[in-house]
Amino acid sequence: MRKNSIKNTRVNGEVQRELSNIIRGGIKDPRVAPMTSVVAVEVAPDLKTCKAYISVFGDEKMQADTIKGLQSAEGFIRRELARTLNMRNTPQITFVMDQSIAYGVAMSKKIDDVTKDLKDEDK
Repeated sequence: MRKNSIKNTRVNGEVQRELSNIIRGGIKDPRVAPMTSVVAVEVAPDLKTCKAYISVFGDEKMQADTIKGLQSAEGFIRRELARTLNMRNTPQITFVMDQSIAYGVAMSKKIDDVTKDLKDEDK
């Protein structure tokens, strides 16, 4: 199976949706922030491993605590994935903090600052 095959794309979408539901409704760990979202999921072509890109609204301590909480609940998350998804193998999940949203906000702020300076020079 190729990396960008239709089957792999569908599996990524299903795992992302179910993982979001499990994190939102199933995890009772107080370390996991309530504003946690699954940005993307990459399931390996052999369906044995999975990288889940997580975004957390909050400071760096909250992000680190959320990743630790998700790692400790990984067995529960895998069991719930196996229960809800009809797959031969339930992938081993690796949680990765996604900084792209924070990076986008920072770049947007820099662009706004530069354009504000240009508008001030025009006056």
